[in-house]
Amino acid sequence: MAQATMASDYSCLSRRIRQAGLLDRRPLYYFARLSTVAGLFAAGLIAFFALGDSWLQIPLAAYFAIVFAQVALVAHDLAHRQIFVMKGPSDVLGRLAGNLGIGLGYGWWMNKHTRHHANPNHEDLDPDVVPDVLVWSQEQARNSKGLARFIGRRQAFLFYPLLLLEGLNLHVSGVRALRQPWMKHRVLEGTLLFAHFGLYLAALALTLSPGKALVFFAVHQGLFGVYMGCVFAPGHKGMPTLTGEADLDFLRKQVLTTRNVRGGWFVDIAMGGLNYQIEHHLFPNMPTPSLREARPIVRAYCRQLGLPYCETGFVSSHVEAIRHLHDAGAPIRREATS
Repeated sequence: MAQATMASDYSCLSRRIRQAGLLDRRPLYYFARLSTVAGLFAAGLIAFFALGDSWLQIPLAAYFAIVFAQVALVAHDLAHRQIFVMKGPSDVLGRLAGNLGIGLGYGWWMNKHTRHHANPNHEDLDPDVVPDVLVWSQEQARNSKGLARFIGRRQAFLFYPLLLLEGLNLHVSGVRALRQPWMKHRVLEGTLLFAHFGLYLAALALTLSPGKALVFFAVHQGLFGVYMGCVFAPGHKGMPTLTGEADLDFLRKQVLTTRNVRGGWFVDIAMGGLNYQIEHHLFPNMPTPSLREARPIVRAYCRQLGLPYCETGFVSSHVEAIRHLHDAGAPIRREATS
């Protein structure tokens, strides 16, 4: 009876959201957004070839880090079918933007992100909290081995430096996924990925001297990784993690493990709407501009149910995440000093 009541809680919220028209497509918004991002990408390419072998390319590398992240956020919306209702156009444009545009494997991202949405912050089921390099709970810390154990004791201090490698990790993960049996259209995915890598490296080699090319590569990929980490980390890091058979319905599983980030239009654009992470997790195919409008409805409904609705500022969200990482690594530090 309790489970049925909890399930009906989400149905009631979903009905309110639909009645408000917040799941309707927003074609004009996405036309403007995709045109702007494509224009910024094209402008960067024109500037790159116009500047030639110049140290002025280094600020442009930082510019491309921002543009690549914005392309990734568009690919994210495509993967959730926030832009097109049909799967076909979403996948075609998603692979062009992700694989060919920025070297991010669309099929790998879809698989990983779908599992994350199904079980956010679940230590056994969410790939985003697997103890690979970092540990996300004290239980993971106690059972950690190898690199995770070595880094775990100081992971709070190493988190942002490690994000400098996240851009490369995203590229490598997309390539490694090509060998997985669940990967669909692997020839197409691989062809587009390696086309990106080839064109990217050829542009650097043919336009810049070796020293400038290495600096451009390091700045671009490093800042791209930091940007991506700063967009996705605030939504869940530092929130409760789940284990085993958590007795939670969909609504509570999503809300209790998720955090919103307050901010105005700048934060909305910089984070691609993912600062409204609670609303996004409850309604993954909701168009980005509707997330802000859904926020007061969801927040009021959570208050009505007595359900915590976590929302904080951008800096505070990172402070909470870093504090959580420090606390999670405590067992490793205690063992090292005993």
